[in-house]
Amino acid sequence: MTVVEDIMTKDPVKVTENDYITHARQLMRDYFLRSVPVVDNHDSNHVTGLLTDQDILNITSTKSNLTVKGFERVFPTILQGTDILKASKLLLDAKLHRSPVMVSTTEKKLAGIISNRDLLEKINPSRRSPETIGEIMNTKVITCYTDDNVARIWNNMLDWDYTGIPVVNQKNEPMGVITRRDIIKSGHARINSPEKSSRVEKIMSTPTYTITPDTPITEAIDKIIHYDVGRLTVVNNNKVVGIVDRNDLLEACLR
Repeated sequence: MTVVEDIMTKDPVKVTENDYITHARQLMRDYFLRSVPVVDNHDSNHVTGLLTDQDILNITSTKSNLTVKGFERVFPTILQGTDILKASKLLLDAKLHRSPVMVSTTEKKLAGIISNRDLLEKINPSRRSPETIGEIMNTKVITCYTDDNVARIWNNMLDWDYTGIPVVNQKNEPMGVITRRDIIKSGHARINSPEKSSRVEKIMSTPTYTITPDTPITEAIDKIIHYDVGRLTVVNNNKVVGIVDRNDLLEACLR
């Protein structure tokens, strides 16, 4: 039986409650992270919460002295000895992509961090799992254009809690994808004025990694791990018809 300790990342990048939000944002940019554990100011091993890119995007204040405390969120109780199937369910139920791993429920000592990517590398679809992407993809796809401003996309991500949005042309053909990581990395996470915002084409990620509705679940998992991306755009006749992300694939494996 594989447990979390076997696949988690040990000694993860972390922040303290007194660290500035600007510092946390910079760490996420430098290490390409979507979240970081928050530890106690006086005990760097005692985990108190989780700070995600969503939490940072929600901050509209331009003050540079905002600290992490008060912006972190709760996380599921995942221990070193937790079975990876149970850990996957806890992560999905919490609607998170990464979570701190604790030594015990009483100490809350930080042992490491586990991600949906770590879990996807070890969990295979069962005989009851859906076979193709068409069975699990989200068909209500929100897209944007290359000339849209980032401020509008940022607001959309906050409203819908999306981590990435496909970029298309006027024919609904895929051109790229814009993600929270792109926005934070570009420094536009604090810009909420369309007049000052950059255009999507300036910061979007390319190429677009695509699959079709007939693509097997196993092939999609291999592709999302190989390219280390959070989502894949589903196309039919080169038209965007859906999207699938790591959590969708992880959930499919657990069915």
